[in-house]
Formats: sequence, structure tokens, C-alpha cells
Amino acid sequence: MSGPTAFFNRTYDETMALLIEARNYIAYNEAADQRGLPPQVRLQVSYESLRVTSRLTQVMAWLLAQKAVHAGELTAQQVATEEYALAGGDVCTDPSGPDNQELPAGLRSLLERSYKLYMRVARLDEQVRRNVA
Repeated sequence: MSGPTAFFNRTYDETMALLIEARNYIAYNEAADQRGLPPQVRLQVSYESLRVTSRLTQVMAWLLAQKAVHAGELTAQQVATEEYALAGGDVCTDPSGPDNQELPAGLRSLLERSYKLYMRVARLDEQVRRNVA
């Protein structure tokens, strides 16, 4: 497998694993982790869970577009448009959360890893757009 394709496949696998972990956390652990927490912290848990989900779905959408380029289904020029840009803005680039000790440890871990992945892909998105321009 060539360099860029192997890199994208590893990043895709990492993203998929984090998506599954996030889904499992939300489905099986989030409610238990929220028991006994004050209402404002429960709201924060829900909000931060959505932030993780937003980051990971934005990254997955971007990676699927890149895979389409490598498969010849889309051109690099098509994918360099705003339609295929990594989205998420301030919600996804906000690094807060992992340092909030009121949040459950599992959620803080997902927040930290999803942030690092999102920011790495944001740099890749910039690089891909620069190369096409």
C-alpha cells in the first residue's frame, strides 16, 4: 500500500475505533456516570458527549471524501471545495473538557483523543487544500 493511502487507512481505522468507543460510552456508561451528579454537570456531560460525536463524524466525513479521491471517484479539485472541507468550527476546535475533573474519566479521555485527532485532520485538510490550490 502506498504512503498516503496507508496513512489515510490508519487514520480511518483510528477514527472508526474512537467512534465505536464513543458509541459504547454513550450507550452503556454515560447514564451510569451521570447518576448522582448535579444537573449542571449532567448537562455538561451531554454537551461534551455531543462535542466528541461532532468531532468524530466530521473527521470521518473528511476521510471518506479523501478515500473517494484515492479510489478515483472524486477529483482532488472537487474535494478541495468548501462542500468537502472539515467542518465543526469552534465546537470541534475547543480543547476544553479533558481538564474538567467534574466530568467522568471515560468522557475526558474521549474528549482529549477526539480533539487530538480532529486537530491532526484539520492540519491535513489545510495541507490538502494548499496542494490543490
